[in-house]
Order: sequence, then C-alpha cells, then structure tokens
Amino acid sequence: MMNRLMRAMTSRRVSRTGAGCVVAVALLAASPVAAQDTGFQPSGSQIPGPAHATPPPSWMGEMFEWRSAAQADRAAYLRDIRRWRTEELLRIGYTDEQYRRPEFLWTQRNFVQPQMMVEERYFYDPAAGKYTVDRYLDDLDKRYGGIDSVLIWPVYPNIGIDNRNQWDLHRDLPGGIPALREMVADFHRRNVRVFFPAMPWDMGTRDPGRPHAQMTAELMAEIGADGVNGDTFSGLPQLFRTASDATSHPVIFEPELWPASDEGLIWNNQSWGYWKYSFEPTVSKLKWLEPRHLINVCNRWARNKTDDLQFAFFNGVGYESWENIWGIWNQITPRDAEALRRVATVERSFAPLLVSRDWEPFSPMLQYGIFASKFPGQGRTLWTIVNRNEYSVHGEQMAVPMNGRKYYDVWHGVELKPAPDRGDGVLSFDMEAYGFGAILAVDPGAPQADLQPILDKMKQLTGAPLSDYPNEWRFLPQRMVEVQPAKVPPGAQDKMVKVPSGDFVFRVTGVEIEGSNWVGMDVQYPWEDAPRRGHWKRMSISAFYIDKYPVTNAEFKAFLDGSGYRPKDSHNFLKDWSNGTYPAGWAKRPVTWVSIEDARAYATWAGKRLPHEWEWQYAAQGADGRLYPWGNDWDPAAVPATDKGRDLRGPDEVDAHPSGASPFGVMDLVGNVWQYTDEYVDEHTRAAVLRGGSYYQPQGSLWYFPQTYKLDQHGKYLLMAPSKDRAGTLGFRCAADAQ
Repeated sequence: MMNRLMRAMTSRRVSRTGAGCVVAVALLAASPVAAQDTGFQPSGSQIPGPAHATPPPSWMGEMFEWRSAAQADRAAYLRDIRRWRTEELLRIGYTDEQYRRPEFLWTQRNFVQPQMMVEERYFYDPAAGKYTVDRYLDDLDKRYGGIDSVLIWPVYPNIGIDNRNQWDLHRDLPGGIPALREMVADFHRRNVRVFFPAMPWDMGTRDPGRPHAQMTAELMAEIGADGVNGDTFSGLPQLFRTASDATSHPVIFEPELWPASDEGLIWNNQSWGYWKYSFEPTVSKLKWLEPRHLINVCNRWARNKTDDLQFAFFNGVGYESWENIWGIWNQITPRDAEALRRVATVERSFAPLLVSRDWEPFSPMLQYGIFASKFPGQGRTLWTIVNRNEYSVHGEQMAVPMNGRKYYDVWHGVELKPAPDRGDGVLSFDMEAYGFGAILAVDPGAPQADLQPILDKMKQLTGAPLSDYPNEWRFLPQRMVEVQPAKVPPGAQDKMVKVPSGDFVFRVTGVEIEGSNWVGMDVQYPWEDAPRRGHWKRMSISAFYIDKYPVTNAEFKAFLDGSGYRPKDSHNFLKDWSNGTYPAGWAKRPVTWVSIEDARAYATWAGKRLPHEWEWQYAAQGADGRLYPWGNDWDPAAVPATDKGRDLRGPDEVDAHPSGASPFGVMDLVGNVWQYTDEYVDEHTRAAVLRGGSYYQPQGSLWYFPQTYKLDQHGKYLLMAPSKDRAGTLGFRCAADAQ
C-alpha cells in the first residue's frame, strides 16, 4: 500500500512548503520501513502466520490469540511471503556463496548447541588439572540425546575484575593454547563443533593494539575452533568474515542477535533467535530468506521449554540448550529434555530436507491448533508438526493424495495407510497435549532402505508419552566449603585486630548483573534453604581475630621463602613479580595474582584461615549497619584513587588511607583490592564471595565485573582453575578464632 501511495504522490505536483511538504516528508521517512507490499510485515526476525495479517490493537492483549490458520487463506499467505522474499533478496543483493562452501556445510545440521561456562565442573577438573570433555558430553547424551556444537564461554561475568581483555582470558585457560587445541580435538572426536565468543563492548580493558576482527580470527585459528558467537552483535560485520578468511583456518559466524540489516545474512551462516510466542507459530525470517541459515532458538531463563522447542521444530531450526547461565543452573526438565531428544533425532535424520528451498510453513492440517511445515525434497517430503493445544488431539489429521506414495509416522516410528476420502486420503495419528509429530512421504521408486533404523529408534524413544516425564523445575542447592577453625598463633596478635563477640544483623545482596531475583542464583548460606540474591540473618558472632591489613607482598614472600610453596598450576602466579620477588617499593602493597588455593596455603602456613564473609562484614561494619567502614557517606580520601585506564597501575600501600578504618580499627577494607572470603559449590559451579571492591574500574560497558564498595553488597566470582582465577586486583586477609 505504501508503494502505491508513493507512486500516487509522485504522479502529481506536491507543494514543497506547508502541509503538503509535511505529508511528503512523513511518507518518505516511513517508506524504508514498509517499502514492500506485504500483509505480513516481519517483526524482528519473525514473520506472523496467516491468521495475523492485521494484528489487534495492543490494548486488546491476547483476546484474539485463539485465531489460527484454519480461518486464514494459506494460499494467499504463501503468495504474499514468497513475493516478499523474492524482492528482499533482490534488495540486499543476495549471494549464497558462504552457504555453498564445503567447509561450512556442517552448519546446516547444527541443531543443538549449549552455551557452556568454562567454570562448568563437568568440563574441567581442577584437582586433576585436565579437561573432562567426555564427562561433559556423556551427561548431555544421557539427559537429552547429546549436542552438535558447544559455545565455550571464558569471559563474562568475570571480565573487568582486572584489565585482562577477552583474548587474554582465552589464553589464561588451563594449559594455554596447546591444551585448548587438544580440548577442541576431544570435542571433534565426539563429532561436536566448538564455538568461542567475541565481545564488541570490551573496549575498557587492555588494548590489544590491533582490530578486534583480526585478533579474534587469529585466536580461533590458533585454537582450531569452528565458529564465533557474536555476543550482543546484531550480525557480525563483514570485516570479521574477511579477517577469518585471511587465516589458514576460517570459521563461521553466529551473532547473538539477528542481523540488524538482512544483508548480514549473506556472511553470518548461523544466528540465535530470541522469539516471542503466540498460539499460532511464526516463521523465521532468516530461514525463510535462506533455508540453509541455521537459527538456534534461545530463551535462557525459561523454565518451560515447550514454546521454544515447538517453534524451532515448526521452522526446522535448532535450539540453544543453555543450562549453566553465568554460574546459575537452569536445568532442562525431564519432560523438555525428552522432547529435545526426539526433536533433535528427527531433525538430524532428515537434515537435507530441512534446508529445502520449497518449504511451506502452515501446510494444511485438519484439526484446530495443529500446525505443520512441509519440507519437500528429492523423492521425499517431511512435515514437522506441533500441537499448540493444552489437550491431546486424536484421529484424522492430514489430507494427502492417493498417488502411490508411502507415508510414515516418523515420530512414532510406524507406517501409515491413508484412508480414502472423496478421492484423496486421510492420515490419522495422535498428537499429545503440547506435543510434536513428524510425517514422511516417500515417492514411488524412491529409496527406503535407510528408513527402518530411524523408525525403530523413534518407536523406541516414543514408547512413553512426554506427559510421563516430570516437568517440574527445581533449583540446584549449594553448600559452603567447610573452613577449619584456626586459633590465633603466638606472636600474630600484633598484626591482627581482635573483634569482640556481639549481636550482628548480617544483611547483604549479590550484585550479579543478570538473573533478576531468581531462586537458585547468588549463594546459599548454611542457614538458608535455597540460593538467592538477598540475604538477612540476625546472628551472634563469637570473638575472632582478623588481619589489620590485607596480606602484603613482603608477607607473601616470607611465606614462599619459609614454606617452599609452589603451585601445581603456576600460570599467572604472582604475575607482577619478577625473578622471585616483588617490584621495588611494593613491599607494603597487598599481594595480588593469587588464587583462593594460594591464599589458603598462606593462611595454613601462618596458622590462620580465610575469614567467613559475615566476619569480614562485621569487622568492617560494626553493629550499626553503616554503608562504609568509616560511616554512611562516601569519602574519597579513605580509599585509593580510581584507575579508569586500560593498564593496571597496582594497588596502594595497605596503610596509605588511615581514614578508611572500621569501628574496630581494621584497615584497607574497601576500594584497594578485592578480598577472598567463603567458597560455594554446587554440582556444576564453584564460586568465591569477594568483598571490598578494588581501585580498578574499566570503562565503556555495563558488562564488566561490578564493584561492591558498600558493605551490604558482595561479588560472586566464578572459579575454574588457578591460572584463570588469579587476578591483578584480587588479594586476601586472614582470620583466626579467639578460642
């Protein structure tokens, strides 16, 4: 309509001043948005179905969600969106070169991909010092049938605790590049492709000195990775494609968001889909434009995956089976896991059909609320079917021609015989509530020998309905790592402060950037029945000793000299030292570049222990609930000057800011270096609670590790291995029991 209106406007004289000019300008401004004649304008990366040509007003909410394609003209719908596709491909100058590259063909069957934190305990064993790829994959095979690729995530949310950039954090993974190459090879031996992320927002940490695209391309080639996920990218720029092709090991690109302009489809072979859900499924715009483009539907916080899996199956695309979300465990329920196993089995078995240029969404079905897509190929046609009703639907489902074809209910693994009906045939099969189905038609003379193993497997998988599997989501409980009591050693009192016993309201909130107020996030104290963000406990604290200052470089060197301690994993250990000692003039600065294991080793040697978090907070806050050790108002003189550059200058001396003392006389608690307290563990993640914040604040992004200068806040620092955990702004102080 907009095109026709514009033609009408330009066919007659329009005044360049006054109201006529205003109308013309408004129409010209609107024309790029509605440049094409279509009754089904895409919304984001979704094309509405045939029942939603004219959406109801927003104030009506879901009043018309009951409408389905049964009331729509499917033929007109297909004509419309096909015409739109032809024009859009012409507008963007589409070429399919990247989808024909032999080394990239695997992307067209990459149906299941989890994003996996490197801190995932099934992936790496810090005690053994080795990657445990088989353990990780065996768990996924057992729970939901395995994966086709994995996105390995070593950056956010820990990035920004010091100035290491995204490429540094990759290289700091245990064993460095050689171990990463072997780890990738372990995945490849299990036929799993490997992705790593790229972050455009990482502009405040160490300057790599070269363009991001080049740095990423060269790192991926070194590691032997298969693809790059573009975190927050609305399509990775073509510069990334060029940089990767210039290496000896080109990789594919998978932006987190769909390309902001459809031209990005040309060189981004994959993408994620953050989709909205209605009763009637929607069509993936990117797959409609290029059926070989593989989308992984992503809905990380969803506890019920039915919508995600149904919309993915309807479109013949993949799924992001993301469970460890920034160290918060959101496990797929048994019902959804079994649905994913069955969906993925069908998609993997008929992957060549799912890239058919002739696929037809909203293939006719007989019963209300049943939706299907048709994927024709050479001698075969596959229908992927979903039941959007919350009740089962039985009996006649599809009208089919009686032309000698054979029909198979692939979902249930049986052959179907069409029943005659006025010259056509009708297929009958069952669709359970919120269930799935798949029908395969085989033309006369087409090969069928490969079908029986698939049918046998699906018959076995679907022996029990999905409703037999539990669908209740459960949080993952945590435990605090036990801390052994330690009586203050003789001669140590002069460097420690005795904190008297007292009643204390321990109130603290985790400052994780994401996760809202979910049960299961942050940490679970021993007196709590679940992990949560906000914590409150009235407690009686026994008297204890705590170091007046954080442990200094000089004190840590005395430990090394006296104990002979050398960590098994030594990468980044005392990174700012050289030739076995600290820089000149750094004796009284807090030691950094130590892991929690290094800190515990020092504490044991000194006859002490790390403080419990509530002890640290009580020593800093006293009993009056103040926000800072010195009071309720921020005092810049009580802390080091903030460093907002891209290089670490190093912390201040521990006694440089006496006005920062707590009510008990404990010093240097806030704003110099982060300090270890307790560690929390669940089946999949380890994390240390950090207190006090640091002097370093990288600029330019909200995604950097957030500061916690206030005494009612703490940071949760994910732990993997000492090589990666050590940081240039992270130190510790010790505590001991008074009795």
